[in-house]
Amino acid sequence: MIPEEVTNLNDRDQRTKWFLEDRFGLFIHWGLYAIPARGEWVRSFEKISNQEYQPYFEEFNPTHYNPKDWAKVAKAAGQKYAVLTTKHHDGFCLFDSQLTDYKATNTLAKRDLVKEYVEAFREEGLKVGFYFSIIDWYHNDYPAFGDRQHPMRDQSDFKDKEIDFDKYLDYMHGQVKELLTRYGKIDIMWFDFSYDDMTGEKWKATELVKMVRELQPDIIIDNRLGGNIKSAQPEIYAGDFYSPEQIIPPQGILNEVGEQVPWEACITLNDHWGYHAKDQNYKSAKQVIRTLVECVSKNGNLLLNVGPDAKGIIPEESIEILAEVGKWMDRNGESIYGCKAADLPKPEWGRYTQKGNTLYAHVYDRGIGPIYFAGLKDRIKKARLLADGSELHVFTPWMAADYSDAESGAFITLSGARLPDEKDTVIELELFD
Repeated sequence: MIPEEVTNLNDRDQRTKWFLEDRFGLFIHWGLYAIPARGEWVRSFEKISNQEYQPYFEEFNPTHYNPKDWAKVAKAAGQKYAVLTTKHHDGFCLFDSQLTDYKATNTLAKRDLVKEYVEAFREEGLKVGFYFSIIDWYHNDYPAFGDRQHPMRDQSDFKDKEIDFDKYLDYMHGQVKELLTRYGKIDIMWFDFSYDDMTGEKWKATELVKMVRELQPDIIIDNRLGGNIKSAQPEIYAGDFYSPEQIIPPQGILNEVGEQVPWEACITLNDHWGYHAKDQNYKSAKQVIRTLVECVSKNGNLLLNVGPDAKGIIPEESIEILAEVGKWMDRNGESIYGCKAADLPKPEWGRYTQKGNTLYAHVYDRGIGPIYFAGLKDRIKKARLLADGSELHVFTPWMAADYSDAESGAFITLSGARLPDEKDTVIELELFD
């Protein structure tokens, strides 16, 4: 009999095939926390009680919520999938859960906001994912006093409060079942998150994942239920992909026997996930593009976040950045979609991505003179500027004939003192077999 762990790894390869093709997704953090507009962790940071947070529930009325607009923004940016916070740590549900009254349908919105999201993104041909917090600061049976993050962690009134954690787990599992049985095929289940002893089987994780797999056999799951996805034989609940946050792994992600593990870096556009009215520290389109390239050059994906405001509008700054990224992707997306790490060292002038016999040189630094491609002498069949298809000549300049490394390298000259695209100039190199 084939061990369950081995079967799970084989299935993982199939499940993640599209994921590793698409490479670029949109993360959307949205909920009640958009009203105080101080980020999604405002309840924890400011130790706000359920009662003090209640006015935001009563006020929530996203009059400009139109996920069709969101989906168009994502598609124009070149993103292929999206992940929405169906429920964050504050316990508020954007969907019409039958297990709680703390949901969007009981606010002034009076709508299942997740349903509209799913329909809108599917209409644009994008894959659909659900973020779901396994933490819940609103639920009476979730541990509060002494917890590392709970808003009431220091309140003595909660010290001797009796809780039934199994009751909470039934609730949490039940909501996951609701999400995976009401909206058709769902592509990603993005759980968040384990910490301290709140990990793995504390969540009845094996039982939870088996239910998820039964309901949605093709769904992919992140690694935040716990376990060790980098093990040669990871637990069934260790997930399909690793999810580094606000960091790009230096060498990508390998398991303990050196095999590639699917991974996706989740990165904010400014310094917060949820809407923060005073946070104007936005990354440039150039930073976003190079971050995406960095991920793909290490066999990873980028999940880039936006935080819509209380009205349901994605901030204009975010839209402008995504639009600029989309213009670059429209010309250069072939160097991202379906690409992976190249079998070459990182070049001094930029990065490589590769798809079959096509090598993409992402040039960040123009330097002086021709660009040197170490190890590629007599290996390049054809060179083109990817953005417009214009021909580039591969040659060895006379002044480089005596260089010790010229015998193994190739040279390409880009005319002018500046790069054609200062964000990232991509040279498409067709290699001989």
